[in-house]
Amino acid sequence: MTRTTPHQDTPADTSPAPSSRDDEALAAARGLAPLVSPQDAASHLASGGLLLDVRSAAGRATTGAIEGARITDRADLGPELDPTATASALAAAGHGAALPVSLDTPIVVVCGSERGSGPVAAELIARGYTDVRQVEGGAPGWAAAGLPLTS
Repeated sequence: MTRTTPHQDTPADTSPAPSSRDDEALAAARGLAPLVSPQDAASHLASGGLLLDVRSAAGRATTGAIEGARITDRADLGPELDPTATASALAAAGHGAALPVSLDTPIVVVCGSERGSGPVAAELIARGYTDVRQVEGGAPGWAAAGLPLTS
């Protein structure tokens, strides 16, 4: 009789499982920046609010771009979203004499999922922004709701 150990019978799962720390961080981000439906996010954008799309170029190519959304890198939000940025920093970044986005500006963050938007929303709140939300279901939720996307 041959003995085998349980791990020899099944292939190893190499995908990283979400840690409880990740889940706790997402719950904390939801507490600070609640989820809004894609329809509410679209209404926000239509009324002049800031919809911040932090997906990668590949993510936007897969799902489509949201017309009117401001595209930014989730790892580098740029000087417009840095309340301490100076006019010279904005000019150097190609934003002319623009001022940073006001801390009371309503901002809705969209990514491919909450795992992308949550940390960005938490960072914006840490910077002092007071009205930050996340799109429930991310960009896939936006698309599933039949809201407009561009290719």
